[in-house]
Amino acid sequence: MDRFEQGTNIIVGTAAGISFVRFFVVAGPYVLVATALTLWIGSRHFAIRPLADDAAREAAADLVAGFDENDGIKSRGFFVFSAVMTGLFIVVIATTSVLPWVSDLGMGFVALGFALVMLGRFRNDVNRFYQAVDWDLLGFFAALFMVINVMEHAGVLGALGHALAWLIALGDVAGTGLLLASTALFSSVTDNIPLAAMLGKILTTLETPSDSALWWSVVFGANLGGNITPIGSASTLVAVTIMHKHKLPLSFTGFVAKAAPYAAVQLVLATVYVLVFLR
Repeated sequence: MDRFEQGTNIIVGTAAGISFVRFFVVAGPYVLVATALTLWIGSRHFAIRPLADDAAREAAADLVAGFDENDGIKSRGFFVFSAVMTGLFIVVIATTSVLPWVSDLGMGFVALGFALVMLGRFRNDVNRFYQAVDWDLLGFFAALFMVINVMEHAGVLGALGHALAWLIALGDVAGTGLLLASTALFSSVTDNIPLAAMLGKILTTLETPSDSALWWSVVFGANLGGNITPIGSASTLVAVTIMHKHKLPLSFTGFVAKAAPYAAVQLVLATVYVLVFLR
């Protein structure tokens, strides 16, 4: 339940001018504490207990010993090349803001560049990769971004910007806290990626400085609010889609009933963190 979604963070971080390293340093302490707290709540909620006796521990050890980590590797060369490219991709993404030429292109072109390299390297198996892509989900997000662009040209984002400016004018504490809460609320009923894109454009228009806590209110609100419902984030949509394909029962209300307590704890912790340490 405790997750930061990469797309949301890239959108907000790029709009705010927050570097990869700074984002990691600022968000890291919260993620560490929130993850530990979420795991503790989950162990209580789902009654996860330690192995009862030596027999149970031996049975678990046998299961672990019987796991072959190489079982799914059909090609050692494919595995090594993919691992190297993944590591290189992380390094380039982390240093995009300081690399010559690459910094002018941005993270989107970096991702597309690596995707083209991978498809070119394994062009004989490209159909298998295409078949694994969830095209419906990609179409869904493309349509959402089209809606955001139309809203911008229609003046809707401008109206929302005036409302956001009024919210910010309430003061550092009230404005920042209410922005985080409202972002989380809207993120729970609409996907957090287009929401982050919309708020990022509004804060940029308002010339919000990159060191403002308002950016972090959007980051935490958009990421954590998406935990409340199954339609709140891309990762949750993918997981729910896979569950439905395998005919695993999970209703909308059932998801909310299980997820809401975790999201509430995480949002309260995030609000305290932003107001006390980042404002």
